[in-house]
Amino acid sequence: MTELFNIAVIGAGVVGCAIARELSRYNLKTVVLEKGSDVCSGASKANSGVVHAGFNNAVGSLKAKFCVQGNEIFEHLCSELGVPYKRTGKLVIAQSEGDVKELENLFEAGLKNGVKGLSIVDRKTVKMMEPGVEGVAALYSPNSAITSPYLLTIAYAENAAMNGVKFKFNSEVTGIERKKSYFKIYHDGDYTQAELVVNAAGCYADKIASMIGYTEYKIYPCRGEYVLVDKRWSHLITRMIYHVPPKDKSVLGVHITPTVEGPILLGPTADFIEDRDDTSTTMPGINQIIEEARKILPSLPSHDSITAFSGIRAKNKSKEEGGLGDYIIENRRDSYFINLIGIESPGLTASTPLAKHVVEMISELIKLNLKEDFNPIRPAPIRLAELSHEQRAELIKKEPLYGEIVCRCEHVSKKEVLDAYNNILGVKTLSGLKYRARVMMGRCQGGFCTAKIISILQNDLKTPYNGILLKNPGSYLFTGKVREEDEKDVK
Repeated sequence: MTELFNIAVIGAGVVGCAIARELSRYNLKTVVLEKGSDVCSGASKANSGVVHAGFNNAVGSLKAKFCVQGNEIFEHLCSELGVPYKRTGKLVIAQSEGDVKELENLFEAGLKNGVKGLSIVDRKTVKMMEPGVEGVAALYSPNSAITSPYLLTIAYAENAAMNGVKFKFNSEVTGIERKKSYFKIYHDGDYTQAELVVNAAGCYADKIASMIGYTEYKIYPCRGEYVLVDKRWSHLITRMIYHVPPKDKSVLGVHITPTVEGPILLGPTADFIEDRDDTSTTMPGINQIIEEARKILPSLPSHDSITAFSGIRAKNKSKEEGGLGDYIIENRRDSYFINLIGIESPGLTASTPLAKHVVEMISELIKLNLKEDFNPIRPAPIRLAELSHEQRAELIKKEPLYGEIVCRCEHVSKKEVLDAYNNILGVKTLSGLKYRARVMMGRCQGGFCTAKIISILQNDLKTPYNGILLKNPGSYLFTGKVREEDEKDVK
């Protein structure tokens, strides 16, 4: 007989995985359905990794409420989950006297939202704080911070899995049937049954909702392109540097952000598009990003980026409407189907408060009993690059595989690759290794280490050459041999 889950969460982005972790505190059978081959396969993977303070959000909105709550708990959250966190602070730069009024508006909104520590500083103070930045004044937010969006999502999911949540990848939901006391959720020739469904499908949340008749929602995908500048320029800034937001306030505009790994992140652009999966990058977009970033930070190099990428915002307001819509978190009476619509920035910051709010809604429908053995701690994996020479030497004495460097850009060892391969979620793709161990993410973008990783997969982990996947099913790295003689040559 097919297993009946108490709760099915659709979507394994940062919010879906945060909900899964919160649900794992209770004696429930919970499953997460994800169309990608790993968690964080959609919008959550490609964002700025900023822990927002909450002054950009409309006063009284759910975005403001959950953002401020999330900011206050974020450092503790990252400590529990073994995720990097740096409270860098943020400067919103006024480049003309006309911009100063907008700084005052942001300051007032921040006070009303309960944001702590805000102040407006003059040109001299801006120069003292960030010597390379040009501006006449700035709003300073000391409690803004940075983290890794994909490591946080992975950590949420791994902690949920440690506490009993099941994850089903490559499971794109194609239909939902409401039965008398449960839902039958169809995906890729199979189905899953659950008493209650949480729709956290991000850019596809409106389509999931429409499967049971809620057709009034509409997601307007908005692509944001980013450029990553080599970490040798990381000395140019110590804090996040933002322009005053554009007048329509639908996005925050291009900003300059230090990352927890070292490189500087520039972006994003904002292009409303039709295709929700169109994560292409464009030369006009890249040129726009660099041009706007250099208005604030003129010393920023224009030709030392190591990669570009893009992500899709799940907006619930169209380009014509403009502005920022608020989160829609809906549980119609006795529907046992909870929709999360329009979960865009600051969704990463707000993820745990959002998840707790959803669990409160669930508690009104299903009796929840706390699990006595819930473990909130997900140990941080060892990062060789973060250790001193003495610590590295001691570690290598105990485990020589830490002494075999696979990725020379990011100083990742063979042991770290093997640990990433043995993740609790069972993800075995090259992309899965990349986001867990940080291989293929340095200056050469895999030019040096990809061959070494393939060798580990083939020789140490006995993966056949035609079974190595980049990420999704069918994304084979090798489909055949050029010459059979090659095999003899290797032997």
